[in-house]
Amino acid sequence: MQGLWLENHQLQLRTDIPIPEPPPGEALIRVLRAGICNTDLELLRGYYPYTGILGHEFVGIVEQGPEHLVNQRVVGEINAVCGHCRFCRSGQPTHCENRTVLGIVNRNGAFSEYLCLPVENLHPVPDNVPTEVATFTEPLAAALEIQQQVLLHPNHRVLVVGDGKLGQLVAQTLALTGCELLAVGRHRDKLANLEARGIKTSLADAVTDGYFDISVECTGNPEGFAIARRALRPRGTLVLKSTYAGNLSLDASSLVVDEITLIGSRCGPFSPALQLLATGKVDVQPLIHATYPLIEGLAAFEHAQSRGVLKILLEIGHLSFVIGHWVWVIALFPLSPSFSPVPTS
Repeated sequence: MQGLWLENHQLQLRTDIPIPEPPPGEALIRVLRAGICNTDLELLRGYYPYTGILGHEFVGIVEQGPEHLVNQRVVGEINAVCGHCRFCRSGQPTHCENRTVLGIVNRNGAFSEYLCLPVENLHPVPDNVPTEVATFTEPLAAALEIQQQVLLHPNHRVLVVGDGKLGQLVAQTLALTGCELLAVGRHRDKLANLEARGIKTSLADAVTDGYFDISVECTGNPEGFAIARRALRPRGTLVLKSTYAGNLSLDASSLVVDEITLIGSRCGPFSPALQLLATGKVDVQPLIHATYPLIEGLAAFEHAQSRGVLKILLEIGHLSFVIGHWVWVIALFPLSPSFSPVPTS
């Protein structure tokens, strides 16, 4: 099968990857659509020493698995867990000591024609949710995780720093709490997406220091962190939603003096995310900037790294049918022997 393979910070389109055989308890999923995430871009830059197929935001069809899921569109939670370590036993499986993570840690990801995930990770996609919309389930769930970690009230003053893909989703989900919300960024056209949904926005330079109870950093860069930190009142809460490829310098003394609570936040609940998409309470369509076929995946990554771009989707185009244990594939796009790296800057 075809897939986008990362090795030594270089991305290649490979056509010789074996179709995976699902182990017991896992399903074989034919990928329909997948989204390029900032984490994928950070992996290119060395955020984590990963080798394999990238991609963790996806929608697919179950081809091998439980009867009630076969031929169903699904999305999947990205952490495959052991079920018996101290974190799994305490109800914190996303911190499983033995976990693999789709397209990130020791598990091939979604930028390929097929992937495998544990059956317990899969969630059927409601019929009224288009495939390209459902591709946002994983990042939307990550945005909702903030509300699992921080108790929000309508009288809270909340700042979202960053107008990119994740910042847009975080702002839309936080707006549903009725809090006093401000989203800031550097791009007026991106902020206009939020203004259209009645969310107050501003350029980042206009943030009032010491005004907010909670700030959420969604930029993944030191400047965004500095804005989010300065905006907090004493005993405020700073939520970090971004991964950083490099080291982050900060004034630890100010965190102590102002008694700031610092919270890391990543994976979140899928069922509420799907419900928001099904009811239209979150709008992701304006975030889609382009869709590429998998065979043009290297160009898609170049586009995704362009300044100001929001979500780039990959359409994994093929038809397939299963006979016994053999999977036959009819490719809609010609295979390419091209193996060229994508610039990371």
